[in-house]
Amino acid sequence: MQLYNQYCDGMLIVALRFVKDTMEAEDIVQEAFIKAFSKLDQYRAEVSFGAWLKRIVVNRCIDVLKSKRQRLIDLEEHHLNVVDSDYENEWLVDDEITIDEVKSAIEELPDKYKYVVKLYLVEGYDHQEISEILNISEVASRTQLSRGKQKLQAALKTRKNGTRS
Repeated sequence: MQLYNQYCDGMLIVALRFVKDTMEAEDIVQEAFIKAFSKLDQYRAEVSFGAWLKRIVVNRCIDVLKSKRQRLIDLEEHHLNVVDSDYENEWLVDDEITIDEVKSAIEELPDKYKYVVKLYLVEGYDHQEISEILNISEVASRTQLSRGKQKLQAALKTRKNGTRS
């Protein structure tokens, strides 16, 4: 019960970032705890318990979204280009843009970009972890993040310039 009390609120916040429905997020968190406790023998302490549980929550969220036909669009490996990693460090957003505007713009991204952007920018996963969670290659993760950031930056720029409501 102590583990549940320690991690419940944080995991609920993570689930809400993905599913946007409190009742569904609560169900996901409950299912994640049940899975974590039933598979506690598989926990190897390579990461903190919270990080291990968070991965279970994120995976469950993605499964729920997929089951609702909000499917990720798979890209063939040969359609992907390796992204210049220097570009990632140069990406900036205007200071006048609020965090709520960024969150809203992320939600409007196509699913294949939205999930990678959320996992990378919001949840803090690296490309190797994202590739494992979404079952895509690291190249696909980098490419989808780059393209997602470009779309996000363009959306935020048009909002700032007043060409979008």
